[in-house]
Amino acid sequence: MVTSADQSPRRASLELLRAEATDELSVLIAERLRAGEDPWDFMEDLPSVDELVVFMLRAENISADGGSRPSAARNYRVLRQIALDYPPLTKAVWRLLGASNTHRRWDATVRIDAS
Repeated sequence: MVTSADQSPRRASLELLRAEATDELSVLIAERLRAGEDPWDFMEDLPSVDELVVFMLRAENISADGGSRPSAARNYRVLRQIALDYPPLTKAVWRLLGASNTHRRWDATVRIDAS
């Protein structure tokens, strides 16, 4: 059962969300290049445009819920709802849900070993 807290209102068209994500990604790349980083070292670690859109929508949902970190079950429902609201993002949502342990620092599923 999906609750009202798990549903995110459609705030913009997918084209606009992708344009915002593309701009954000361009800024991230430019900052890292200005810092002297080699693009060969960091480009594969950056999210795709669609992954960034999913994370933006997820962040809006978390903010609307008072900013508390979602449980694994709620995170699944929120991401699934994003896929239902924006079908072209389904592939990115399932890719993010399927990554149980990733090396990407920005990913919500990254696990840092204490050892």
